[in-house]
This record gives sequence, structure tokens and C-alpha cells, in this order.
Amino acid sequence: MTIKVGDRLPNATFPVPTADGPKPMTTDEIFKGKKVVLFAVPGAFTPTCHKNHMPGFVTNAAAIKAKGVDTIAVTAVNDPFVMGAWKKESNADGKIDYFLADGSAAFAKAIGLSLDLGERGLGMRSQRYSMVVEDGVVKSLNIEDAPGKADISGAENLMKQL
Repeated sequence: MTIKVGDRLPNATFPVPTADGPKPMTTDEIFKGKKVVLFAVPGAFTPTCHKNHMPGFVTNAAAIKAKGVDTIAVTAVNDPFVMGAWKKESNADGKIDYFLADGSAAFAKAIGLSLDLGERGLGMRSQRYSMVVEDGVVKSLNIEDAPGKADISGAENLMKQL
């Protein structure tokens, strides 16, 4: 079943890239007592994710946080080393707080937003979405309805919900 507004995020642990190597972070550490913007992409460095979706959040990070958001996080079905490289390449340091690696798509599956892109050689991935989460509860959810687009789930649309 797909997660919906009003639902609590399931417990999960993500490897997060740090200067000292990957460190585990739980959903409680990321979301408890905070207002968080979480966006998800099928894969780091893929064209729409890298050129269309990520830049909007990097560019608008200060404006998003000015609306009372404590944390901005991104998740993708990639390992923490790829996520760390993507953070550098995207100039997201100091803007996107957490790059949450979901290498086996466990989180994407747990919230009902996994996507099988095996026929394109990408395997199991996450759907593209964005959400506002307050203290672990989904307050808004924007699931992209067409591949190759980042309009519904983009930063500009999400900012209207803050």
C-alpha cells in the first residue's frame, strides 16, 4: 500500500555518506521532532534526477528553510558512495542536509513507492516524489505521474505547500 498524507513513516535505517565513510541514520534521527522536506529520485546522476530535480532543491534550499523547514533530505536507490559523489557533483553541501542511500530499495518498498525499471537496465528503484514530513508524519505528498518529469515533485511546487 502506498503511503499517504497522515501516515507515519516506517522505521528505516539509511547509510549516509560522511567524511569518515558511511554512517547509519534512522528515521527517528532524521524526522523526530522536525519539519523535513524529503524528495526521492530513481537514481543519482540519471538525467532527470541530476539535471532537473536536484537543482531546484539546491537553488531553493535557503527559501525552503526560511519557511520553517529544519532539514532537507534526498533518497535514491544507490549506495552511500554514489550518494556522496552526487552530493559533491551537485554542489549540495550545506544545502541538502542528508543524502539517504536506499541501495536495496527497502525504504521505497516499505512506503509503496518502488518502481521496477529492470527493462531499462536499472532494476528496482524509487518513484520520483517529494513530501513534507512533520515529526515523522507525512503532511504533503507529491508523486510524479510521468517518467522524465520533475514538476509535481519539484522544489517550486513543494514550496507552495509550506
